Amino acid sequence: MNKILVTGGAGFIGSKVAANLIEEGYEVHTIDNLSTGQENNLPNGIKFYKGDCSDEKLTNKLLKKNQFDSVLHIAGQSSGEISFEDPEKDLRDNVLSTLNLLKFAKENGCHKFIYASTMSVYGNVKNKIINEFDETKPLSMYAVGKLASENYLRIYHSLGIQTVSLRLFNVYGPGQNMQNLKQGMISIYLSQAINDNRIEVKGSPDRFRDFVYIDDVVDIFNFFNNQYKFDNYENLNVCTGIKTKVSHLLKTINSKIKSEVPISYIDGTPGDQFGIYGDNSKLLHLMKDFSFTTLDKGLDSFIKSLNI
Repeated sequence: MNKILVTGGAGFIGSKVAANLIEEGYEVHTIDNLSTGQENNLPNGIKFYKGDCSDEKLTNKLLKKNQFDSVLHIAGQSSGEISFEDPEKDLRDNVLSTLNLLKFAKENGCHKFIYASTMSVYGNVKNKIINEFDETKPLSMYAVGKLASENYLRIYHSLGIQTVSLRLFNVYGPGQNMQNLKQGMISIYLSQAINDNRIEVKGSPDRFRDFVYIDDVVDIFNFFNNQYKFDNYENLNVCTGIKTKVSHLLKTINSKIKSEVPISYIDGTPGDQFGIYGDNSKLLHLMKDFSFTTLDKGLDSFIKSLNI
Protein backbone atom coordinates (compact mmCIF):
# COMPACT_ATOMS: atom_id res chain seq x y z
CA MET A 1 0.00 0.00 0.00
CA ASN A 2 1.46 3.36 -1.04
CA LYS A 3 1.72 6.04 1.64
CA ILE A 4 0.78 9.65 0.92
CA LEU A 5 1.05 12.75 3.10
CA VAL A 6 -1.85 15.15 2.49
CA THR A 7 -1.48 18.29 4.58
CA GLY A 8 -4.62 20.12 5.70
CA GLY A 9 -6.69 16.95 5.85
CA ALA A 10 -9.22 18.57 8.21
CA GLY A 11 -9.85 21.44 5.81
CA PHE A 12 -12.25 21.87 2.91
CA ILE A 13 -10.05 20.82 0.00
CA GLY A 14 -7.59 18.62 1.91
CA SER A 15 -10.31 16.44 3.46
CA LYS A 16 -11.93 15.80 0.07
CA VAL A 17 -8.61 14.97 -1.60
CA ALA A 18 -7.61 12.67 1.27
CA ALA A 19 -10.97 10.85 1.25
CA ASN A 20 -10.63 10.21 -2.49
CA LEU A 21 -7.14 8.76 -2.07
CA ILE A 22 -8.26 6.52 0.79
CA GLU A 23 -11.07 5.20 -1.42
CA GLU A 24 -8.43 4.36 -4.04
CA GLY A 25 -6.52 2.24 -1.54
CA TYR A 26 -3.75 4.58 -0.39
CA GLU A 27 -2.59 4.87 3.21
CA VAL A 28 -3.08 8.58 3.86
CA HIS A 29 -1.48 10.63 6.63
CA THR A 30 -2.21 14.27 7.38
CA ILE A 31 -0.84 17.19 9.38
CA ASP A 32 -3.36 19.85 10.41
CA ASN A 33 -3.27 22.41 13.22
CA LEU A 34 -7.10 22.76 13.17
CA SER A 35 -6.85 26.56 13.00
CA THR A 36 -9.45 26.60 10.23
CA GLY A 37 -10.07 22.90 9.64
CA GLN A 38 -12.35 20.80 11.82
CA GLU A 39 -11.55 17.39 13.25
CA ASN A 40 -14.93 16.03 12.15
CA ASN A 41 -13.87 16.71 8.54
CA LEU A 42 -11.13 14.08 8.78
CA PRO A 43 -12.08 11.11 6.56
CA ASN A 44 -12.32 7.63 8.04
CA GLY A 45 -9.05 5.77 7.93
CA ILE A 46 -6.72 8.78 7.82
CA LYS A 47 -3.70 8.92 10.16
CA PHE A 48 -3.87 12.34 11.83
CA TYR A 49 -1.04 14.37 13.37
CA LYS A 50 -2.12 17.60 15.04
CA GLY A 51 0.42 20.38 14.55
CA ASP A 52 1.98 22.90 12.19
CA CYS A 53 3.58 21.92 8.90
CA SER A 54 6.40 24.33 9.72
CA ASP A 55 7.29 22.31 12.85
CA GLU A 56 10.51 20.40 12.11
CA LYS A 57 10.12 18.26 15.25
CA LEU A 58 6.79 16.96 13.93
CA THR A 59 8.06 16.25 10.43
CA ASN A 60 11.19 14.60 11.84
CA LYS A 61 8.91 12.33 13.89
CA LEU A 62 7.05 11.43 10.70
CA LEU A 63 10.33 10.90 8.86
CA LYS A 64 11.49 8.28 11.35
CA LYS A 65 8.27 6.28 11.11
CA ASN A 66 7.16 6.52 7.47
CA GLN A 67 8.33 6.43 3.87
CA PHE A 68 5.98 8.51 1.69
CA ASP A 69 5.49 8.18 -2.05
CA SER A 70 4.16 11.70 -2.45
CA VAL A 71 3.32 14.89 -0.55
CA LEU A 72 0.19 16.87 -1.43
CA HIS A 73 0.65 20.17 0.39
CA ILE A 74 -2.80 21.73 0.73
CA ALA A 75 -2.63 23.14 4.28
CA GLY A 76 -2.11 26.84 4.83
CA GLN A 77 -3.65 30.14 5.71
CA SER A 78 -5.93 30.83 2.74
CA SER A 79 -7.23 34.38 3.15
CA GLY A 80 -5.64 37.47 1.67
CA GLU A 81 -7.59 39.61 4.14
CA ILE A 82 -6.35 37.66 7.18
CA SER A 83 -2.76 37.78 5.94
CA PHE A 84 -2.68 41.54 6.62
CA GLU A 85 -3.74 40.97 10.22
CA ASP A 86 -0.76 38.75 11.07
CA PRO A 87 1.88 38.67 8.29
CA GLU A 88 4.37 36.67 10.38
CA LYS A 89 1.86 33.89 10.99
CA ASP A 90 1.05 33.88 7.29
CA LEU A 91 4.77 33.53 6.57
CA ARG A 92 5.00 30.51 8.87
CA ASP A 93 1.84 28.89 7.53
CA ASN A 94 2.45 29.49 3.82
CA VAL A 95 6.21 29.68 3.29
CA LEU A 96 8.12 28.05 6.15
CA SER A 97 5.68 25.14 6.04
CA THR A 98 6.40 24.56 2.35
CA LEU A 99 10.14 24.83 2.79
CA ASN A 100 10.07 22.45 5.76
CA LEU A 101 7.99 19.90 3.84
CA LEU A 102 10.23 20.10 0.76
CA LYS A 103 13.24 19.48 2.98
CA PHE A 104 11.35 16.61 4.60
CA ALA A 105 10.46 15.13 1.19
CA LYS A 106 14.08 15.20 0.06
CA GLU A 107 15.32 13.57 3.26
CA ASN A 108 12.45 11.05 3.16
CA GLY A 109 13.23 9.89 -0.35
CA CYS A 110 9.83 11.13 -1.48
CA HIS A 111 10.09 12.14 -5.14
CA LYS A 112 6.68 13.74 -5.79
CA PHE A 113 5.41 17.04 -4.32
CA ILE A 114 2.11 18.60 -5.42
CA TYR A 115 1.39 22.10 -4.13
CA ALA A 116 -1.89 23.99 -3.76
CA SER A 117 -1.02 27.49 -4.95
CA THR A 118 -3.44 30.27 -5.89
CA MET A 119 -4.62 32.64 -8.60
CA SER A 120 -3.74 35.44 -6.14
CA VAL A 121 -0.10 35.31 -7.28
CA TYR A 122 -1.12 37.25 -10.42
CA GLY A 123 -2.33 40.33 -8.51
CA ASN A 124 -4.21 43.02 -10.41
CA VAL A 125 -4.57 41.98 -14.02
CA LYS A 126 -6.01 43.41 -17.19
CA ASN A 127 -9.53 42.44 -18.22
CA LYS A 128 -8.36 39.46 -20.20
CA ILE A 129 -7.97 35.75 -19.71
CA ILE A 130 -4.82 35.00 -17.69
CA ASN A 131 -2.30 32.29 -18.52
CA GLU A 132 0.73 30.96 -16.65
CA PHE A 133 3.14 33.17 -18.59
CA ASP A 134 1.52 36.41 -17.40
CA GLU A 135 3.31 38.59 -14.86
CA THR A 136 2.92 37.77 -11.17
CA LYS A 137 2.57 40.80 -8.92
CA PRO A 138 0.94 39.78 -5.60
CA LEU A 139 -1.28 42.24 -3.72
CA SER A 140 -1.45 40.48 -0.34
CA MET A 141 0.96 38.89 2.14
CA TYR A 142 -0.83 35.61 1.41
CA ALA A 143 -0.11 35.81 -2.31
CA VAL A 144 3.52 36.81 -1.72
CA GLY A 145 3.97 33.68 0.39
CA LYS A 146 2.34 31.44 -2.20
CA LEU A 147 4.58 32.82 -4.95
CA ALA A 148 7.65 32.32 -2.77
CA SER A 149 6.60 28.71 -2.20
CA GLU A 150 6.25 28.17 -5.96
CA ASN A 151 9.85 29.28 -6.39
CA TYR A 152 11.03 26.91 -3.66
CA LEU A 153 9.28 24.10 -5.56
CA ARG A 154 11.05 25.14 -8.76
CA ILE A 155 14.43 24.99 -6.99
CA TYR A 156 13.70 21.65 -5.33
CA HIS A 157 12.71 20.24 -8.72
CA SER A 158 16.29 20.89 -9.81
CA LEU A 159 17.39 18.96 -6.69
CA GLY A 160 15.55 15.82 -7.80
CA ILE A 161 11.99 16.14 -6.48
CA GLN A 162 9.14 16.04 -9.01
CA THR A 163 7.15 19.18 -8.24
CA VAL A 164 4.10 20.98 -9.62
CA SER A 165 2.15 24.02 -8.41
CA LEU A 166 -1.60 24.06 -9.00
CA ARG A 167 -2.84 27.65 -9.05
CA LEU A 168 -6.35 27.19 -7.69
CA PHE A 169 -8.93 29.78 -8.65
CA ASN A 170 -12.14 30.24 -6.57
CA VAL A 171 -12.94 26.76 -5.25
CA TYR A 172 -16.43 26.15 -3.84
CA GLY A 173 -18.80 23.35 -2.97
CA PRO A 174 -20.19 21.04 -0.26
CA GLY A 175 -18.05 20.92 2.86
CA GLN A 176 -16.81 24.50 2.62
CA ASN A 177 -16.53 26.32 5.96
CA MET A 178 -19.70 28.40 6.25
CA GLN A 179 -18.48 30.10 9.44
CA ASN A 180 -15.39 31.64 7.82
CA LEU A 181 -16.61 34.94 6.36
CA LYS A 182 -13.15 36.03 5.21
CA GLN A 183 -12.47 33.29 2.66
CA GLY A 184 -14.57 31.79 -0.14
CA MET A 185 -16.81 34.19 -2.03
CA ILE A 186 -19.66 31.76 -2.74
CA SER A 187 -19.69 30.27 0.76
CA ILE A 188 -19.67 33.76 2.30
CA TYR A 189 -22.68 34.90 0.27
CA LEU A 190 -24.61 31.68 0.92
CA SER A 191 -23.83 31.82 4.64
CA GLN A 192 -25.06 35.40 4.89
CA ALA A 193 -28.20 34.62 2.92
CA ILE A 194 -29.04 31.62 5.12
CA ASN A 195 -28.06 33.03 8.53
CA ASP A 196 -28.69 36.76 8.17
CA ASN A 197 -31.31 36.89 5.41
CA ARG A 198 -29.13 39.42 3.58
CA ILE A 199 -25.88 39.56 1.60
CA GLU A 200 -23.21 42.19 2.26
CA VAL A 201 -20.73 42.47 -0.59
CA LYS A 202 -17.22 43.84 -0.06
CA GLY A 203 -16.40 45.69 -3.29
CA SER A 204 -18.02 46.32 -6.64
CA PRO A 205 -20.67 44.08 -8.25
CA ASP A 206 -18.61 44.40 -11.44
CA ARG A 207 -15.75 42.36 -9.97
CA PHE A 208 -15.34 38.95 -11.57
CA ARG A 209 -13.96 35.51 -10.77
CA ASP A 210 -13.47 32.01 -12.15
CA PHE A 211 -15.33 29.50 -9.95
CA VAL A 212 -14.14 25.87 -9.73
CA TYR A 213 -16.25 23.11 -8.19
CA ILE A 214 -14.60 21.04 -5.45
CA ASP A 215 -15.10 17.65 -7.14
CA ASP A 216 -13.14 18.89 -10.17
CA VAL A 217 -10.28 19.99 -7.92
CA VAL A 218 -10.21 16.55 -6.27
CA ASP A 219 -10.04 14.87 -9.69
CA ILE A 220 -7.16 17.15 -10.72
CA PHE A 221 -5.11 16.39 -7.59
CA ASN A 222 -5.80 12.71 -8.19
CA PHE A 223 -4.55 12.98 -11.79
CA PHE A 224 -1.28 14.60 -10.79
CA ASN A 225 -0.71 12.10 -8.01
CA ASN A 226 -1.44 9.03 -10.16
CA GLN A 227 -0.80 9.78 -13.82
CA TYR A 228 1.29 12.86 -14.46
CA LYS A 229 4.95 12.53 -15.50
CA PHE A 230 6.93 15.34 -13.91
CA ASP A 231 9.51 16.00 -16.61
CA ASN A 232 9.67 19.73 -15.83
CA TYR A 233 8.52 21.98 -13.04
CA GLU A 234 5.13 23.51 -13.92
CA ASN A 235 2.76 26.19 -12.65
CA LEU A 236 -0.76 25.32 -13.80
CA ASN A 237 -4.02 27.26 -13.66
CA VAL A 238 -6.86 25.24 -12.13
CA CYS A 239 -9.81 27.15 -13.52
CA THR A 240 -12.79 26.84 -15.86
CA GLY A 241 -11.83 29.66 -18.21
CA ILE A 242 -15.24 31.27 -17.59
CA LYS A 243 -15.56 34.87 -16.38
CA THR A 244 -18.38 35.35 -13.86
CA LYS A 245 -19.27 38.77 -12.51
CA VAL A 246 -20.22 39.13 -8.84
CA SER A 247 -23.55 40.63 -9.95
CA HIS A 248 -24.32 37.50 -12.00
CA LEU A 249 -23.30 35.21 -9.14
CA LEU A 250 -25.59 37.07 -6.72
CA LYS A 251 -28.50 36.96 -9.16
CA THR A 252 -27.97 33.23 -9.62
CA ILE A 253 -27.79 32.57 -5.86
CA ASN A 254 -30.98 34.56 -5.29
CA SER A 255 -32.74 32.58 -7.99
CA LYS A 256 -31.82 29.25 -6.35
CA ILE A 257 -32.51 29.84 -2.65
CA LYS A 258 -36.04 29.72 -1.26
CA SER A 259 -36.50 33.46 -0.72
CA GLU A 260 -34.72 36.36 -2.39
CA VAL A 261 -32.52 38.35 0.02
CA PRO A 262 -31.49 42.02 -0.09
CA ILE A 263 -27.94 42.88 -1.18
CA SER A 264 -25.80 45.78 0.07
CA TYR A 265 -22.30 46.94 -0.87
CA ILE A 266 -19.41 48.21 1.27
CA ASP A 267 -15.73 49.00 0.61
CA GLY A 268 -13.49 46.19 -0.57
CA THR A 269 -10.73 44.54 1.45
CA PRO A 270 -6.95 45.15 1.21
CA GLY A 271 -5.20 42.99 -1.36
CA ASP A 272 -8.39 41.86 -3.08
CA GLN A 273 -8.15 41.39 -6.82
CA PHE A 274 -10.78 43.31 -8.80
CA GLY A 275 -11.20 40.56 -11.33
CA ILE A 276 -9.51 37.47 -12.71
CA TYR A 277 -10.33 34.44 -14.83
CA GLY A 278 -7.89 31.93 -16.21
CA ASP A 279 -6.71 30.12 -19.30
CA ASN A 280 -6.82 26.38 -18.56
CA SER A 281 -5.46 25.18 -21.90
CA LYS A 282 -2.12 24.11 -20.40
CA LEU A 283 -3.92 21.95 -17.82
CA LEU A 284 -6.37 20.48 -20.34
CA HIS A 285 -3.51 19.64 -22.70
CA LEU A 286 -2.23 17.32 -19.98
CA MET A 287 -5.62 15.97 -18.88
CA LYS A 288 -7.04 15.58 -22.40
CA ASP A 289 -10.81 14.97 -22.15
CA PHE A 290 -11.37 16.51 -18.70
CA SER A 291 -14.39 18.82 -18.42
CA PHE A 292 -15.34 21.19 -15.61
CA THR A 293 -18.63 21.31 -13.70
CA THR A 294 -20.77 24.30 -14.68
CA LEU A 295 -21.44 26.98 -12.07
CA ASP A 296 -25.18 26.33 -12.36
CA LYS A 297 -24.79 22.62 -11.60
CA GLY A 298 -22.18 23.21 -8.90
CA LEU A 299 -24.36 25.75 -7.09
CA ASP A 300 -27.30 23.35 -7.18
CA SER A 301 -25.19 20.65 -5.52
CA PHE A 302 -23.78 23.06 -2.94
CA ILE A 303 -27.17 24.48 -1.99
CA LYS A 304 -28.73 21.00 -1.84
CA SER A 305 -26.01 19.92 0.61
CA LEU A 306 -27.01 22.78 2.95
CA ASN A 307 -30.61 21.53 3.30
CA ILE A 308 -32.17 24.98 2.91
